Amino acid sequence: MEQILNDPEILSKHVRAVARPNPPEGVGACEAPRGTLFHHYKIEEQGLIRWVNLIIATGHNNLAMNRSVLQVAKHFVHGNRLTPGMHNRVEAVMRCYDPCLSCSTHALPDGPSRPAPQC
Repeated sequence: MEQILNDPEILSKHVRAVARPNPPEGVGACEAPRGTLFHHYKIEEQGLIRWVNLIIATGHNNLAMNRSVLQVAKHFVHGNRLTPGMHNRVEAVMRCYDPCLSCSTHALPDGPSRPAPQC
């Protein structure tokens, strides 16, 4: 590493490109399996990000996810004991809105010693 960094050619115009900020503000949107991600950035003159606003699909879908979970739970969950089948029904609803969320937030009913299920 030291030898590469000490090589005078490492800063050659053929190796290094100098980038400068363009507009000081930008907005974008991209679609993914979980839904649309909106992102909005503001930078300073040197290019450092000073403000960011991200609106992710989980935020868009939060009310609908909550209502769907409640509806499925009322239909399939009975009593105080959650069986694997009941858990699966609720998890299936979450995957309809956000395929990543149910895998990234596993509930471990048998305690922390049980490994998280693989998706």
